Amino acid sequence: MIGKTRAKSHREPTIALINVVFLMLIFFLVAGQVAKPVDASLKLVNTAELDGAPPPNDALVVRPDGSLLWRGAPIASAEAFLAERGAEAPATVRVVPDRALPAADLVALARALRRGGAESVMVVSERGLER
Repeated sequence: MIGKTRAKSHREPTIALINVVFLMLIFFLVAGQVAKPVDASLKLVNTAELDGAPPPNDALVVRPDGSLLWRGAPIASAEAFLAERGAEAPATVRVVPDRALPAADLVALARALRRGGAESVMVVSERGLER
């Protein structure tokens, strides 16, 4: 009698696929924990209640190079801005900085405005302009 050869069934390597997916899962879990977690007692600032009105026409605009504009005209310095406003200088000065302006320059401008008599300095952000 001639022996019949059995046709082998071709199985898909599901175990190998499961192993690869499991290794990827472990990799992403480990890679996601590289950064140190934020302190649990830290409470972040909530800006949901802030007024999102566009800046008024008398906002002080700061270009990336630090030059100042007020109502479209160049201003030499924060002191010159306050001196030009004179008695009508507001207690709150709104500053619209360019995104590329270094933070140190923005802080120095805010300090100069405070020294010049402004009670508070408000920085207008992009989200505040969108509303």
